[in-house]
Amino acid sequence: MVHFYHVSKVYQNGVKALKDVTMHISRGDFLFLVGPSGAGKTTLTKLLLREELPTKGQVIFCGKNVARLKPQEIPLLRRKIGVVFQDFRLLPKKTVYENVAFALEVVGGSGQIIKKRVPEALEMVGLADKQKMFPSQLSGGEQQRAGIARAIVNRPLLLITDEPTGNLDPKTSWELIYLLQEINRLGTTIIMATHAWDIVNALKKRVVAFSGGQMVRDEKRGVYGYGG
Repeated sequence: MVHFYHVSKVYQNGVKALKDVTMHISRGDFLFLVGPSGAGKTTLTKLLLREELPTKGQVIFCGKNVARLKPQEIPLLRRKIGVVFQDFRLLPKKTVYENVAFALEVVGGSGQIIKKRVPEALEMVGLADKQKMFPSQLSGGEQQRAGIARAIVNRPLLLITDEPTGNLDPKTSWELIYLLQEINRLGTTIIMATHAWDIVNALKKRVVAFSGGQMVRDEKRGVYGYGG
């Protein structure tokens, strides 16, 4: 589903963010991206979302070269990829329902689709009874669940989570991981960039490690490998 072929990324300031990365991700995978800050994990996801272009190489998603997409095709790409952020990024003046609905509105979803999918997404993440509340009225874990609902409401093929447990306590972090595992079990491919060594070591999923812009390890049932 996702293929990186000899991908390198050099920014205008000369920083070499990625160096000759070749990686393949199959549909249904649950993949941990690990490595020190600045290792290249974020650049990798930006290339996939077409927020950046590779200096060399090809990024293929669902059979299409992402760098060659026409401007009008980029929104179609991003509908197929959900993103969950460490800092939630919910709109503070919108309710939970409105935050999730907004993800459908910006891609032209009809009122009928919104009325059907938003409650389904909120039920999936356990927030059906919180849909009229505002982000400030939610706990950190609930805010992250709302972020996940927003990310999956378009029914993406791929879900990218960037340090989703970074601002959460251990118990809440594990609740979130169980939710991500259930989403993965239902067919969504998941890429999770994380420093949470305990979660990585416990789940024994595929682990791809980066250091200095290079992919240094790709293990089917891997461990974090950076201490902890």
